[in-house]
Amino acid sequence: MTGSDERFAPIESYGIVGNLETCALIGPDGSVDWFPFPHVESPSVFAAILDPDRGGRFRIGPAEGFESEQSYVPRTNVLETTFRTADGTATVTDFLPPAGRTDHPKRVLYRKVDGVDGDIDLGVTFEPRFDYGRAVTSIAATGDGVRAAGDEERTLLEAPAVDLAVESDRAVGSLSLSAGDEAWFVLRCTGAENATTDPEDALDATVSYWRVWFGSCSEAGADCLFEGPWRDLAVRSGLVLKLLTHAETGAVAAAPTTSLPEDPGGIRNWDYRYNWLRDAGFTVQALANLGHVDEAVDYFEWFMGLCQADEPEKLRPLYSLHGDGDLTERELDHLTGYRGSRPVRIGNGAADQLQLDVYGELLLAVDEMLAHGRDLDRSEWESVRGLVGYAGDNWDRTDAGIWEVRGGDRHFVYSKVMCWVALDRGIAVATERDLPAPVEEWRATREAIRDDVLENGYDESAGAFVQSYGSGAMDATGLLLPIVGFLPFDDDRVQGTVDAVQKRLLVDDVLLRRYDGEDGLHGEEGAFVLCSCWLVDALALSGRVEEARERFEALTEYVGPLGLLAEELDPATGAHLGNYPQAFSHLGLVNSGLYLGYAEGRDLPDPPPMGIRLGEPVGSAAGSE
Repeated sequence: MTGSDERFAPIESYGIVGNLETCALIGPDGSVDWFPFPHVESPSVFAAILDPDRGGRFRIGPAEGFESEQSYVPRTNVLETTFRTADGTATVTDFLPPAGRTDHPKRVLYRKVDGVDGDIDLGVTFEPRFDYGRAVTSIAATGDGVRAAGDEERTLLEAPAVDLAVESDRAVGSLSLSAGDEAWFVLRCTGAENATTDPEDALDATVSYWRVWFGSCSEAGADCLFEGPWRDLAVRSGLVLKLLTHAETGAVAAAPTTSLPEDPGGIRNWDYRYNWLRDAGFTVQALANLGHVDEAVDYFEWFMGLCQADEPEKLRPLYSLHGDGDLTERELDHLTGYRGSRPVRIGNGAADQLQLDVYGELLLAVDEMLAHGRDLDRSEWESVRGLVGYAGDNWDRTDAGIWEVRGGDRHFVYSKVMCWVALDRGIAVATERDLPAPVEEWRATREAIRDDVLENGYDESAGAFVQSYGSGAMDATGLLLPIVGFLPFDDDRVQGTVDAVQKRLLVDDVLLRRYDGEDGLHGEEGAFVLCSCWLVDALALSGRVEEARERFEALTEYVGPLGLLAEELDPATGAHLGNYPQAFSHLGLVNSGLYLGYAEGRDLPDPPPMGIRLGEPVGSAAGSE
């Protein structure tokens, strides 16, 4: 499933830096190959990862004959790339000061080069390509660097240690370093061209910000959830999730990239630089239990604002990080795509789909935040009540489902179960807090959904819940039915589903595909990291703890060298597939650590894990109109 074009680095070899507004991906050769600006959902300045010829890049590194290694400054999102040649060693340090978190301008990418040992020669290539390479780019020399301009965006590269020669639409130069030498490259983007900068102070402030942020969060979460080397994965996952969080709104991007393929050379290439409301429950759970409660609350308040702004029927499955629901999907025909994976897409047509599971996932997030002490005001409750009512009125419709299939709407089992969850958690919130709600009506609808799913969603011959009514396809979402409380873990139908999912969807005894059967698209996809985590969860909470631990340990072996995970994995090679790094994958990793620790009886922080809420709370009167 992987191509062999040496112009493309493996997805998992990239490091990521960012400023809480946008992110840059930096390859092991020292090249900035992806950088949307000014926000993560904005057009790119560098996009060589999608087209080495037309995308643009900013590379600092040896021309040939080198080895490299990347690592993060501990407990930060400051990236170091170390080059070793036959004659010497040098390190490039990349970072962007976080938006509004330091006294330094946020729209500046800093690159520091240090001579570490011996003598080393480095080449510099600066070729910005604004608007995904669609804008005409002009480059001109300045007193200590070069200035580039497109239709609307501009950059100013300060490189006083290098004589950059302008060659048409790029600038090139060379740099020779001995041990102890250093050189700075400061890329100022639109809005920061004239800002005053002190690079060394900016580096100190950025390192300090990340370490103070990390230290202000409860380390008990990572200590309790993960043991030994797993703890480092939890720490990195928290830093990744923070990096994908927009400072202004609190929204969390699913990933910072577009069109990194699920099937290299194929058409399964999507833009993930947006927030999916379905991520809500999983996200607030992971953030809160890692100790990042402020981030969980910010995200909660952001999507509650969306729920209050629109009627339930107008909610979209995904939004831009600024709350824009118009994400018209377009194809960039001029870009070849990663390893020839076309089309390259911007925007996402799934924003126009009906996905009924969203309402249950939003209620899971509400329930989770209430458990962490964030209460609802009257206006928020009215919005939540509207979500529950909509789920109750529409659960029997067909929809596109959690996986956003493009082969036509169906009666997806998981969508109906999540409507059940919306009602179940709505009832729990209303009764526990004596809030006005048509609880008896909700109870009746909840029971009707349960009966319908048990009758039409369970296949007696397979001994398992299937993907959709009348289908023989298996779906990894069946693993979530006991986790959200639809049935107990010891129910024979649950255990039959766990076993059937493993039999049908496991590809190497560790990695799990999302589903089998048709989805309306050509090509194949890899194993889905989040689904592999769900299997760990289901096994652990079913009492099959040894199996769960073995699968979790095996899964962590696929984590990239920097502690990062893409959306999917190629079972044959271990290569990462899909957009990267993927929030869902890191959320899954953290939540699996939580569930595994819970099952093993470790002393976990309160409240207990999300879900596992069978039956209604005891001792509370039902709410009333």
